Amino acid sequence: MINIKKVSTSKDLAGFIDFPHHLYKDDVNYVPELFIAQRDLLDVKKHPFFKHSKLNLFVAMRDNKIVGRIAAIRNNNHLKYYSNSKDGFWGFFDVINDYAVAEKLFDTVSAWVKSEGLTTVIGPVNYSTNETCGVLVQGFDSPPVVMMTYNKDYYPEFIEKYGYRKKMDLIAYHLKTDELSDRTVNLVARLEDRLKLRGITIRTVNIKEFQKEVQKIKEIYNSAWDKNWGFVPMTDEEFEVMAKDMKMILDPDFCYLAEHNGKPVGFSLAIPDMNQVFITIKKGRLLPTGLFKLLFNKGKVNKMRVITLGVVEEYRKMGIEASFYARNIITARKKNIVSAEAGWILETNEMMNKALLNINAEPYKKYRMYELAL
Repeated sequence: MINIKKVSTSKDLAGFIDFPHHLYKDDVNYVPELFIAQRDLLDVKKHPFFKHSKLNLFVAMRDNKIVGRIAAIRNNNHLKYYSNSKDGFWGFFDVINDYAVAEKLFDTVSAWVKSEGLTTVIGPVNYSTNETCGVLVQGFDSPPVVMMTYNKDYYPEFIEKYGYRKKMDLIAYHLKTDELSDRTVNLVARLEDRLKLRGITIRTVNIKEFQKEVQKIKEIYNSAWDKNWGFVPMTDEEFEVMAKDMKMILDPDFCYLAEHNGKPVGFSLAIPDMNQVFITIKKGRLLPTGLFKLLFNKGKVNKMRVITLGVVEEYRKMGIEASFYARNIITARKKNIVSAEAGWILETNEMMNKALLNINAEPYKKYRMYELAL
């Protein structure tokens, strides 16, 4: 018999966070999330998401063991930004290979979303597209890179069997540093000279002025991504939390700002693939040995994730994007980075997808967002 239990205690929360470790214990590509990071993300007293929105966490129990988990989410910032929508969400989904368990979890989400007066369910998001999202549907043969999702290959089947339909695909590209096209690299000096004649300069971020730089980046984010599908504006506190987390692993040589006479107009960020380290940390626990592994192996990371690259609309197709790509390639080669992932990219973003294909990037993973009308 399957019972659904609402997470209500710290012990329940620990069980919710730890369930994937048991589910994926024999999967060589599974990367455990750091326990402390997941706990902080789900802490209603700590994370700024809960100042404007809410969620309920549920686990499916059988024979006193957790066999599945899910979060039902009401994101009021999304509802405010898309004022004509009545969307609820689900995320943090994991389940054993038993459709009956998945069905119970989805039933629970549907009932909760209906009780909130909402009429559509979208997922998975952990809490929005600003965090991890999407079900992996292609590319199960390698571990995920940092801040990307991973799941069992039967998840898409379960989701679609319940009645969910595709909403949007998110594409991730694999880039081998020594196989990337040198065309943009060879042209970057002349390209940036032309940009300078227009008053546009490109530079790395100044870590000593990190808070000021964060404000500039936030300004770019809110104007460069606002028309993207799934965009939800972040509050100041949410942006500060994200920036603080990024700073811990940031290599400023891979973080670029484009400015027009001092006005921020473009931003690119690539971060070290810390999943190469996290995959060695059992159950995501930094103590007693995980912290040592983190410190010892951090310098061995040889892969990056180009996590975001955006330019304010009126400054697009002027060469800023090409300069960002070229700088990433040049810096990666200097630092002996052997490969990178660029993603995710909306399947509908023709400009970005074409630009990546033009430098010989290979689309190698695909993630899917689903929708269900209640």
